[in-house]
Amino acid sequence: MGSEKVDWSELPIELWPKIGKCLENHIDVLRFRSVCETWRSSIPSSHPNSPSFPMLIPHPINSSIKASLNQATLYLIEPTDASFGSKLDPLAPSSSSKGWLIRVEEGPTGVFLRLVSPISGRKIFHSSSDSPMIWNLLDYRVIELCKSYTLQNTGRFSASVSKVVFFPNSSWVGVEDSVACCVFLEGRLGIMKHGDENWTLVDDKNFYYDDVIVHKGQFYVTDKWGTISWVDTNSLKLIQFTPPLCGFGNKKHLVESCGSLYVVDRYYETEQTRRRNYFNRHENRDAAVECFKVYKLDEDWGTWVDVKKLGDRAFILGRNCNFSVSAKGLTGYQGNCIYFTDMFDLRMYNLDDHSIVTIDFDPSIEKNVMPQTAWP
Repeated sequence: MGSEKVDWSELPIELWPKIGKCLENHIDVLRFRSVCETWRSSIPSSHPNSPSFPMLIPHPINSSIKASLNQATLYLIEPTDASFGSKLDPLAPSSSSKGWLIRVEEGPTGVFLRLVSPISGRKIFHSSSDSPMIWNLLDYRVIELCKSYTLQNTGRFSASVSKVVFFPNSSWVGVEDSVACCVFLEGRLGIMKHGDENWTLVDDKNFYYDDVIVHKGQFYVTDKWGTISWVDTNSLKLIQFTPPLCGFGNKKHLVESCGSLYVVDRYYETEQTRRRNYFNRHENRDAAVECFKVYKLDEDWGTWVDVKKLGDRAFILGRNCNFSVSAKGLTGYQGNCIYFTDMFDLRMYNLDDHSIVTIDFDPSIEKNVMPQTAWP
């Protein structure tokens, strides 16, 4: 019985819509509908009013200013026998059987997608050609890992939003059910439902929030003391979930890994050391990192566990989102390490020996794929 093959085409036709609408990611829906005409006709490509990006929304600082909420999607690309020799080979060694990461920024309908570094967010292109890369999805295994969002405008508030998240966002959800949450002005927490004309300040007493993430269908936030709370989107109230972490780092990052929530505490070098070692460097860059400490949330007891080893996992602290990956099947990434940006651009912190090294443009992208623009 176990070795018998199943003829999926023999399934009752009324099951196909139910199966198709269990697929949350756009790439999975696209693949489902590309199998055959029967599968394609069983489900639409998306909800007729699903979120579309870029999305014009009020700016959290000044609601009279319209800002563009942009979406990017992080993919794991795994090669197949059909992919060797394709136009995506410059993104990773063509002889490698391992996968690589790429972030794809979505533009207006009809505009080419843009490829950017998963860590720095810098745009990339193949330096030997001005023509766009052609990506045949049938030649690769493409797995969506997460989405990230940026809020952009051309005015003086362009750098005032440090993190923005948006949920829910799937092919089967109408935009009227979605909510955006952001950290802005160096620590304020704002939230906005679809149709609101202004952002709502969630906490008017604490202006020291470091990060926000979507975890298990909720907005979770951390302040500079490592206190985790979740946002009740109905009452727009914060519900404290953990006691303060009492970590003495300079910035807390939230990372979800294998279904668990982690806090990565970033420690900057002291001002005196920084002045001595990096005199005359740009002051508007992130400060130089001295080390990281990692803590795992025990959600049953609401307590923190000090983490010394990440095993095969690599944590990536990107400019717009944080995530973790298994390094075993990835080109260029190393397990038990944290990848991040600071005043030295891209760096890697090794939890084994606590060393920090500067890395190339991206650990899984060959050097002949160059950054399109320098740091802003």
